[in-house]
Amino acid sequence: MRTLAFDGRMGAAGDMLLGALVAAGADPAVLAPVEEALPVSYAFDPVVKNGVAATDARVVHDEARDDGADSGGSAGDGGQQERSHDHEHAPGHTPGHGDADGDCPRGHDHAHADGAEGHGHTRTYAEVVDLVGGMDLPASVREEALATFELLGEAEAAVHGGDLDDTAFHEVGADDAVADVVGACLLLADLAPDRVVTTPLATGGGDVTFSHGVYPVPVPAVVELAERADWSLRGGPLEAELLTPTGAAILARAAEGVDRLPSLRVESSGYGAGGREFPDRPNVLRALVGEAPAAEPADARAGGATDDAPAGTDGADGTDAHDGVAGFVREDVTVLETNLDDATPELLGGLHESLRAAGALDVTVLPATAKKSRPGHLVTVVCAPADAPAVVRRLAVETGTLGVRETGTRRWVAERSVETVELRVGGATHEVGVKVARATGGDAYDYSAEYDDAAAAAREADVPVREVMRRAEAAARDGADGCDRDGV
Repeated sequence: MRTLAFDGRMGAAGDMLLGALVAAGADPAVLAPVEEALPVSYAFDPVVKNGVAATDARVVHDEARDDGADSGGSAGDGGQQERSHDHEHAPGHTPGHGDADGDCPRGHDHAHADGAEGHGHTRTYAEVVDLVGGMDLPASVREEALATFELLGEAEAAVHGGDLDDTAFHEVGADDAVADVVGACLLLADLAPDRVVTTPLATGGGDVTFSHGVYPVPVPAVVELAERADWSLRGGPLEAELLTPTGAAILARAAEGVDRLPSLRVESSGYGAGGREFPDRPNVLRALVGEAPAAEPADARAGGATDDAPAGTDGADGTDAHDGVAGFVREDVTVLETNLDDATPELLGGLHESLRAAGALDVTVLPATAKKSRPGHLVTVVCAPADAPAVVRRLAVETGTLGVRETGTRRWVAERSVETVELRVGGATHEVGVKVARATGGDAYDYSAEYDDAAAAAREADVPVREVMRRAEAAARDGADGCDRDGV
């Protein structure tokens, strides 16, 4: 599976995404439809951030092509072209991630240079939709761009308590912000990944001043976008605004959240530069493109044996195919353990189902000797790293445990699928799922009938479950549907 992974430890902004995508291999020539529709052009220049070679993306405003709308300064004067947030700024305040000297007020550090709060028109949501709809874009890119602006509009409407159709964009309705969003969608389409993921996005910290007052970082629009996204926020690591609404909206539409970078056979990588210099770390957004094993189908993870199907390229950290074990995929997992000395049989009986609903891949309950020599139980849960917090919460709520041990490890899981066979049992035809494990090359080496399917057929026909399971496995092994066999 071709995967694009972003490293969000320094946040994200629209122009940082543009730079990272071009540096990772996207062709900037695909941006021509935006340059034809707006009085802007894109510039991509090599820069060095704390010793890291990166690509500085700028949206340059063409005054000669402008229709007379006010502009707030040059887009190429050192600023990060993402217009820091969806709100007007108080007079005299300008965000400062583009400020090389760092003398700006604290908190607004992924933004533009002094005096620049976006170029061209301030537009309503409806006007942005009309503008993007009129661009000569591939249908899929237009759909993604409009969906991204819808996310921005919904976030803005939620912040101000208004309706989407009445929402007025300020910075993110300006020409260069529109160029950021549509440009990112074009570059993503050019890279054509099967999957896009991002690690938790750093928000920074401190305060930001709007015309409405002083607000903490992350700004309200970013928080609203995070509620609609699959990824997580992370505070810090600097007292500066590191995650902007445009960057958050692009990633909310395009990316799944992961706890750390997935296992990849890296084909290309690149860094998109932010405008401001920080003393102890490079101000860049890293992008990696590579191959990862395809995620396991959802039906292959349902029911069956205790060590259930793999998480595939799980939202946490993916999988790693390895030639040393034919037909197996290696994946990172988290093992959670807790000791219980007061759990009732009824509670333990329902624990498997409850934990699996929270994301557990495997649940084991073993008898143990607890404190004061009391008989107790050891509960062991295997889950994807990204699901560990939810599983821990569910484990604590269901059992009342006061602590859970966590260990990171890896497991090898067979490639598998679920096939359905038809059997005549007791004069009626029944469908029974059979889990098939396959080695390299697709050769099946194990067949395991789904118990619930077999049990349903056995109950109806009043025959032993194991006989139905045996026949289902034989039918799958032989490639027959079983319908021409005598009933049990």
